[in-house]
Amino acid sequence: MIDETRTPRGRVVPLPGLELYYEEFGTGEPMVLLHGFGGSGQNWSPFVDELSQRYRLIVVDLRGHGRSTNPANTFTHRAAAGDVFALLDRLEIDRFGAMGMSSGGMTLLHMATTQPRRLESLVLISATSHFPDQARAIMRRVSLATMPPPVKQMYQSCATRGDEQIRQLIAQFNALAKNEDDMDFTPERLSAITARTLVVHGDRDNFFPVEIAVGLFRSIPNAALWIVPGGDHVPILDPAVPFASTALRFLDARPPRA
Repeated sequence: MIDETRTPRGRVVPLPGLELYYEEFGTGEPMVLLHGFGGSGQNWSPFVDELSQRYRLIVVDLRGHGRSTNPANTFTHRAAAGDVFALLDRLEIDRFGAMGMSSGGMTLLHMATTQPRRLESLVLISATSHFPDQARAIMRRVSLATMPPPVKQMYQSCATRGDEQIRQLIAQFNALAKNEDDMDFTPERLSAITARTLVVHGDRDNFFPVEIAVGLFRSIPNAALWIVPGGDHVPILDPAVPFASTALRFLDARPPRA
């Protein structure tokens, strides 16, 4: 029995130093869904119905995002990975599959390299092994004033605590531009991943050039690569991209358990 607080849609679980919010949908083998920076679990809403027909979805708000708290007001993908593992331990989930958008995918890289046995499958969407100069430049200059309207609207719709939460997230995003050791995955580190992995990337990603996705594909031993033509950062949010059906086809192609 875990100590939790129920909300109208999900649950808040106290962890050391913060509270983590998650929602569940469907039944079957567990599949963890992690959103991108500035978002929340609601970013997965377009895919929940289809994915929940096959899996027990664990849709998490990362630390400081959505309904999750972050009193320390700092964010690294390494720390977020520890939070998600702690939540899964509380839920008594050992082995699981996972999908992550952008920062969610980067969090999953930490999880899949530190406890590779626990991850059966990975879908990494617009993730990166490191922050290239073009990404750091964007991260440094982001503010409410410079955000493109759709990004600003996404932050506003996902931040349940209003403008102060948005300001904190932007400051954390700015700080990541100076971080040199959070995302530093070498091919050798990536080779420790044992999960079947689908790397999804837009060929017009303004944060991470497509060469990074190719590098992930070549470094992760059991990986497949899907480059979305004309796709921006997190291209699966384009309704014209058949994400759920493609991801399920990849997952269904796995060999049966021994």
